[in-house]
Amino acid sequence: MAMHDLRPYHSKRDFSVTREPAGDSAVAASNQLRFVIQKHDATRLHYDLRLELGGVFKSWAVTRGPSLDPADKRLAVEVEDHPLDYGDFEGTIPKGQYGGGTVLLWDRGTWTPEGRKSPEEALAGGDLKFTLHGEKLQGSWVLVRMKHDREGDRTRTNWLLIKHHDEAAVAGKGEAILKKDKSVASGRSMSAIAAGTGRAPTPFMTRGLDGAANAVWDSRQGLAADKRKAKGKPPEKARTVSQIPDFVSPELCQVVERPPSGEGWIHEIKFDGYRIQLRKAGGTVSLRTRKGLDWTRRFAALAKATEPLPDCLIDGEVVALDSHGIPSFAALQAALSEERSEDLVFFAFDLLFEGQEDLRALPLAERKERLHALLADHDADPALRFVEHFETGGDAILNSACKLSLEGIVSKRLDAPYHSGRHGDWTKAKCRAGHEVVVGGWATTDGKFRSLLVGIHSGRHFVYVGRVGSGYGAKAVTSLMPKLKPLETKASPFTGVGAPRHAPGVHWTKPELVAEIEFAGWTGDGMVRQAAFKGLREDKPADEVEAEKPVPPEKADLAEADISVTSKPASKTSKPVIAGVAISHPDKALWPDAGDGTPVTKEDLARYFEAVGGWMMPHLKGRPCSIVRAPDGIEGETFFQRHAMPGTSNLLELVKVEGDKKAYLQVDRAEGLIALAQIGALELHPWNCRPGEPEVPGRLIFDFDPGPDVPFATVVDAARELRERLDALGLVGFCKTTGGKGLHVVTPLAKPARKALGWDEAKAFAREVCAQMAANSPERYVIKMAKDIRGGHIFLDYLRNDRTATAVAPLSPRARPGATVSMPLTWNEVRSDLDPKAFTLRAVPALIAKSKAWAEYTDSEKPLADAIKKLGSIGGR
Repeated sequence: MAMHDLRPYHSKRDFSVTREPAGDSAVAASNQLRFVIQKHDATRLHYDLRLELGGVFKSWAVTRGPSLDPADKRLAVEVEDHPLDYGDFEGTIPKGQYGGGTVLLWDRGTWTPEGRKSPEEALAGGDLKFTLHGEKLQGSWVLVRMKHDREGDRTRTNWLLIKHHDEAAVAGKGEAILKKDKSVASGRSMSAIAAGTGRAPTPFMTRGLDGAANAVWDSRQGLAADKRKAKGKPPEKARTVSQIPDFVSPELCQVVERPPSGEGWIHEIKFDGYRIQLRKAGGTVSLRTRKGLDWTRRFAALAKATEPLPDCLIDGEVVALDSHGIPSFAALQAALSEERSEDLVFFAFDLLFEGQEDLRALPLAERKERLHALLADHDADPALRFVEHFETGGDAILNSACKLSLEGIVSKRLDAPYHSGRHGDWTKAKCRAGHEVVVGGWATTDGKFRSLLVGIHSGRHFVYVGRVGSGYGAKAVTSLMPKLKPLETKASPFTGVGAPRHAPGVHWTKPELVAEIEFAGWTGDGMVRQAAFKGLREDKPADEVEAEKPVPPEKADLAEADISVTSKPASKTSKPVIAGVAISHPDKALWPDAGDGTPVTKEDLARYFEAVGGWMMPHLKGRPCSIVRAPDGIEGETFFQRHAMPGTSNLLELVKVEGDKKAYLQVDRAEGLIALAQIGALELHPWNCRPGEPEVPGRLIFDFDPGPDVPFATVVDAARELRERLDALGLVGFCKTTGGKGLHVVTPLAKPARKALGWDEAKAFAREVCAQMAANSPERYVIKMAKDIRGGHIFLDYLRNDRTATAVAPLSPRARPGATVSMPLTWNEVRSDLDPKAFTLRAVPALIAKSKAWAEYTDSEKPLADAIKKLGSIGGR
């Protein structure tokens, strides 16, 4: 499709009926690329992402909306280009028109392409990385075209929208951003827009930028300066903006073994402090951490020191100097704890905004020159210092820094613009090994503190990297303990090989505290050697602490390395490590085949759980869970395990329920699924309670179990009939295969507002629903288990709705021939030609990644009490 081709857009709309813009309105010129996200309640609620490029909006329908969790991969279906004035459209598209439904302007702002390719080249290659500067969404993102599209199948236009790990990311709660559901243009809700009430939206595309965060980018940006010159491109200029943004995601350094050599680089001293962004606008000063936290009050003396400065946004580092004038992290910690901000110094190394000029597109050389002049011209306070640099001899500068006991040096491309995130234009080389780690526990001897047990994040896993046993003075221990004890927990937070076992004197903590350490290097098995404690960090969240491993300087402009510090490359005889769990006997066949003649091994099962674990967790977490084990495969001994057994992995929770002395298993994290695969657990059968509340029903399950002579099409009809009955009762039904010959219909229940209805009421309700079905169609259904009356009938099994009753979990494999899986379905898929045997352990990961099944499950919880009332009135008619 041509960049300016709006013919597909026009061909789908009748502009005499719909109020959507036709693309003939005057659009304000801008040096910045703009974006909008429109919440669109059409046939299915979704969010339309639109990125300005080439005079149009490139557009994608994001089926479940954007998520701030980098672990969430959102399907984004590419749709036709839209005109730029569509960025101001908010209203209702009439029924019968393409996309009929209500449209709300959910977010808008500007966007910045990332990388050295132009955005057009990145789109063509199926991998567009970009930074959003919106009112709700910020930070780095990527759109990745799915594999078949990338390989040339142009009948498909499916992409994945993924949030990158940065300061704007939110692990585990990425969907919470969607709760901010008011229009950014009018403040209205979807219902107000549908009703035509409330104020009209303020324009965005048709009158310039209205207070949105201002990015500076055009389609030339991303090319190195030398490439711009070679192409005859004019030099970049500063852009005029209406206001300085509150915060800009900072540019980050790539760790390298030694500084880059050659021309075009400058070298600065690396400071041992807190990265801080200083903003002054309209006389108001703010000082924010790299995460965007406002620490102005903590740095009160520095804020006062900015009085002579004009409006500006400066990137720098706050440090404390020791008696020799050397930056000291310990001195910084002491100054903060004692509220002595007058002892702190702000070292300024980059100028992003000056007055109404956005300087980020300018080369670093010009930005630093203007920063130096700004501080000099306004007679800056001595607490505000310009960072000098050296243009040659990176290795010599590093050696000198090390002799002065400094941290190391930072090297930067002299001609590069300012990019948020980590892109390789900035690198850092350290004098001594240092690392941020997350505290997972502490150890004592005879009741006295001895060491911290620490780890780092590797993907979704929290990996143990050793003990930090030195660097603690009496004062450090005194300040540490009040922070450790409130976080103490019974279970180890660590996953993977080498994690310590519980032992006398070992105390576990929730992994929330970040510590700065020095150490002599990594051991062969990924542990820190001779680690010394420097202090706790408050400016960085624990879930962002990952392994740092230097890369050769010539690779510094490549993407960040995929690092694992816990394992070496596996040899042919080593155990595969999956999600931190070593899999013994990985080639053991658990199923003879999955309908393809090839055995399904223990390693296959572990990798299946790794692939689908994130999807399964909301249906497992917080609920006691029984398992079906087959250590020697389904052709060996198979047994049902209800309670925990000795030697249970610390990746699984042990929970007690009232009336039972033995502990139950509970799977609260995806790594626990891998631990279950290691012990040959083929099936998972959780309770149906609300998470953490075993006495409160959280869902109802209706099991359709057909007699041997009942066609599967009849089972499909039964499931659809129950769906209609549940709908009449105000409940929402979701369907899945059982992994056998039947179907389950599941309805999620809301938490009662007052007195909870118990299991007796839930079971009685489910029985009555089934009894009414059986009474209406006795030739089809029975509700008694006796096999002698089930011939030609479907047994409506309501008995799973009891306190300790279980049902196979969605996506759980079954210990049956064919390695089938209990597959969640959309109702469009529940058809007479449905083949449950097609959903195998090998096929399902790819299918569920593209499926929309159960997407509304969490939002469909309904009160059981209301349904019970309706059932009584229906039954009484």
